[in-house]
Amino acid sequence: MTTALADRSARFFDAVRRFRWQGRRCQREDLCGVPVFVNEFWTAQQRQAHSLHEISYRACFKPQLPRFFIDRLSRAGERVYDPFSGRGTTALEAALAGRCPAANDANPLSAHLLWPRLEPPEQAEVARRVERIDLSRPPEVDRREDLLVFYHPETLAELAALRSYLLWRERWGRLDAVDRWIRMVALNRLTGHSPGFFSVYTLPPNQAVTPAAQRKINARRGQTPPRRPIKERILRKSRSLLRNADRATRSTLSRARPGARLLTAPAEATGELASGSVDLVVTSPPFLDVVDYATDNWLRCWFAGIDPEHVRLTVPRGLDAWTEAMSEVFRELLRVVRPGGHVCFEVGEVRGGRLRLEEAVVPCARAAGFEPLLVMINDQHFTKTANCWGVVNRRKGTNTNRIVVLRRP
Repeated sequence: MTTALADRSARFFDAVRRFRWQGRRCQREDLCGVPVFVNEFWTAQQRQAHSLHEISYRACFKPQLPRFFIDRLSRAGERVYDPFSGRGTTALEAALAGRCPAANDANPLSAHLLWPRLEPPEQAEVARRVERIDLSRPPEVDRREDLLVFYHPETLAELAALRSYLLWRERWGRLDAVDRWIRMVALNRLTGHSPGFFSVYTLPPNQAVTPAAQRKINARRGQTPPRRPIKERILRKSRSLLRNADRATRSTLSRARPGARLLTAPAEATGELASGSVDLVVTSPPFLDVVDYATDNWLRCWFAGIDPEHVRLTVPRGLDAWTEAMSEVFRELLRVVRPGGHVCFEVGEVRGGRLRLEEAVVPCARAAGFEPLLVMINDQHFTKTANCWGVVNRRKGTNTNRIVVLRRP
């Protein structure tokens, strides 16, 4: 490892140790000989990042989290990677910061959500394409009765016609940047709890309940799916996502795209990513059995034409299984991260705070060959998403970001 890379680790350690947030100095603890710093390291406010981030995905972290590490542990042009990409927060933030993004997820849905935001079209292009798409001749729809618990029949007909158009374009190699954008926005508008979504009132847009659960919601609320034209909602959401996409943003993203790598593979088997090619990893793996990613995304997979039976997701059902799975991931990360590179591994306290996964990460990463530098606990009050669930801060849910910072010797 070069002196410059060693100095980067030392500067980061010192910056965290001295970090102040609104006059608060870091509290220091200890875990297996690794220092633990507790503070509020980035803002808890909503919508403080670039508008392109504003799509929903279950258990995603805020863009401020990867940006904190990207700014301090990487430089312009270096590769920043997330092996559990989800909606692509790390990769998009890396691209916006002038880094070279790489992302991987076992679900191809992740690339559907990420790539269009690395190549955003102009609003006028979206409007012209949406106007041209003929939604008047919908195909027959599988699971029609299940889908009608979410959508008005006319809304479902439009949705089926749009799905058919996009799948046809993809099948014949004609899906372009504008089509991919429209698909991404539609995936984000499928279900939600406001009139801006295609569906009747349901859970927040980061997950889809089962048809049986939605029937219960409809009965409890005395609701039936209202007519919600989809074109106007796609255009409205596009306008919101693109509001910060100025000339400078587009120029930055255009420089990042040629080197961007988007993989669809298990996180422990990313052979397409060259050994020693990654400078920084910022990621958040599945938290044991807390989140059922497959069930949450069933409706999105249907719309995108993804067969969930062919998607191998990592959702360990116990701590031993989780540790075993993460050990395999760390061994793969040791291969792809260059000497002196860093891994920032974000986990949370789960099962009511009784289980803190960083306590499993430190020995697991050390056994794989990484050097644990420190643990950061970003401790802040809940904001919008938790409030809509009626979750009280400090009592339920994930109350903190807990990040184990590692270095590859």
